[in-house]
Amino acid sequence: MPRTSAHPDDPHYVSRMGWLRASVLGANDGIVSVGALIVGVAAADPGRAAILVAGLAGLVAGAMSMAMGEYVSVSSQADTER
Repeated sequence: MPRTSAHPDDPHYVSRMGWLRASVLGANDGIVSVGALIVGVAAADPGRAAILVAGLAGLVAGAMSMAMGEYVSVSSQADTER
């Protein structure tokens, strides 16, 4: 039996919401982890240069990690669907 919508003229975007969920969770994770790293470094060495270097390193490492994780996730999903 084919699935029909109660409102065929009303488009549903639920199937396209995966990117929004991933973006929000990724941003939240990045903010929390980099913030915790900066607080830890500031507690150990309150010098401005050490805090900035640690924050920048955390941002770069987090971005690379999220990009690689998303690539692997999308690739494995594509393989599964094939």
